[in-house]
Amino acid sequence: MSLRNKYPLPQIDDLFDQLRGATVFSKINLRSGYHQLKIKDFDVPKTAFRTRYGHYEFLVMPFGLTNAPAAFVDLMNRVFQPYLDQFVVVFIDDILVYLRNKDEHEEHFRVVLRILRKRKFYGKFSKCEFLLDQVGFLEHVISGDGVSVDSTKIEAILNWSHPTSVTEVTSFLG
Repeated sequence: MSLRNKYPLPQIDDLFDQLRGATVFSKINLRSGYHQLKIKDFDVPKTAFRTRYGHYEFLVMPFGLTNAPAAFVDLMNRVFQPYLDQFVVVFIDDILVYLRNKDEHEEHFRVVLRILRKRKFYGKFSKCEFLLDQVGFLEHVISGDGVSVDSTKIEAILNWSHPTSVTEVTSFLG
């Protein structure tokens, strides 16, 4: 039985409000997000499971544990606390560095990279983007003009075929 961690996940709208006026963006996606979070020794037995091949216990946070998202968000907010609402937005394993001008942005981006290196968090380079005037973040497009819905998401909705049966309507609605 798990006791739920009541740590709140950030509201996406609140994160987007912080980005007003920003014109330069860099995005870092952490590699293996939760797997970079070590489980405390006394909690390791709580992750135990048995298969026909033996008894296993997780040493790092696996995906799927009840409190994994809340624990990881809590950690990331503590790591970046001095810079939240200044030039960093963190949503689980996505980090967005934002600012109004390129020179300050590069300086702040170096601060973020130093923190990640010190904490031994690693980004997935293929999903990182740097010094952009427009960036995709949390299924939205963010630029100096504001936040908009990603056009590929709109196209996908417009291109859905119309349901022709009760089963298809039920499937469409989820």
